[in-house]
Amino acid sequence: MILSDRDIKKSLKSGRIKINPPPDLDEQLGSCSIDLHLGSKFRVFKHSAYAYIDLKGKIETDELMKEIAVPRGEAFIMQPGDFALATTVENLELADDILGRIEGRSSLGRLGIIVHGTASIFDPGWIGKPTMELGNLGVMPVALYPGMRICAFTFEEVSSKVEVPYHLKKGNKYSGQKSPLASKLSREVKASSK
Repeated sequence: MILSDRDIKKSLKSGRIKINPPPDLDEQLGSCSIDLHLGSKFRVFKHSAYAYIDLKGKIETDELMKEIAVPRGEAFIMQPGDFALATTVENLELADDILGRIEGRSSLGRLGIIVHGTASIFDPGWIGKPTMELGNLGVMPVALYPGMRICAFTFEEVSSKVEVPYHLKKGNKYSGQKSPLASKLSREVKASSK
């Protein structure tokens, strides 16, 4: 069951959902979601330096990307067809019986900006700054400003507390992240081919 605005407020008050810095509920809370803000760090591919991504190759995925820090008041320009990883300003912590889902904002979607390709679920026990998979599907460049509302989170109660919360899961890849991290899928692929 998706939490309503009333239940999101209760979960924030009880600590089942923790958002830091605390949200301005008058501005950020919707009927069944809460908006989060765009951080200032972005990770982009060095596509002119590498011909392709090889998950079994010698180059770690992180080396294929570079981090860009956008100064306060300046914009990150998303060209048509661009892809970038970014995090929210806020740190999110979920209880062991709450699942989070990241969604795009309709106003940005109407400009061609998407905030996730496939990774919409944040497992119970998630701790860290949520990463977005930003893409520009539109035909015009779009200026994105750190601090703007960029995404909406919805929350669902799972049937019971999970046995292994995400932050305690063996081999979790992204727990506690503070900046956008590159894919760590190559570790899985290399391990499975041994």
